[in-house]
Amino acid sequence: MVEAPSFLIADDHPMVRDALASALAQAFAGARISTVSALTQVQAALEREPETDALLLDLDMPGMDGLTGVALLRSEFPIVPIIVVSAAREALVVRRAYEFGASAYIDKSASLEEIVGIVSAVLDGEIFAPPEAEPTDTFAQRAAQLTPQQWRVLALMVHGDQNKQIAHKLGVGEATVKAHVTVILRKLGVRSRTQAVIEARGLALPPA
Repeated sequence: MVEAPSFLIADDHPMVRDALASALAQAFAGARISTVSALTQVQAALEREPETDALLLDLDMPGMDGLTGVALLRSEFPIVPIIVVSAAREALVVRRAYEFGASAYIDKSASLEEIVGIVSAVLDGEIFAPPEAEPTDTFAQRAAQLTPQQWRVLALMVHGDQNKQIAHKLGVGEATVKAHVTVILRKLGVRSRTQAVIEARGLALPPA
């Protein structure tokens, strides 16, 4: 887990922002926490701090247009994990949020302890999708969606390489590898790097 992580909380309800900020401050010693209340403020904050460890994002906020805002933020800031915290419970909304790049979807009725637990898991690299958002096709079918470069990254993950080693072997930056891993987990429909490796061992991987 990231030490002294940085969080951005985006919600237009002050009480929600304060409650989340308080819970994160207690759970993560030394955490840097910023709060905003509109999509434009989220964009400005992430431009200032592009390596923010997690964005806690409300869907019903000025400028968001619901899931459109999620897709926009995912494309503009591909490395920042997005944790949707929303009162919307419709299965389609949850599934679409995951498809558009959210690492987790948390119901606002969840306890602060549960929220902290999911945030902690996301910081550890997991993707938390509720059961209704889990893909129903096979792992092999989902793996077929990977690009050649993502296959190379996955192959090196299976070989046990960490991001720094993968970056060196592929001649790219570590941040680029981190972004690839995030996309790989999302495409494969798995929560963690370990799960991806275990599943991928059953596939014929091309040489790294």
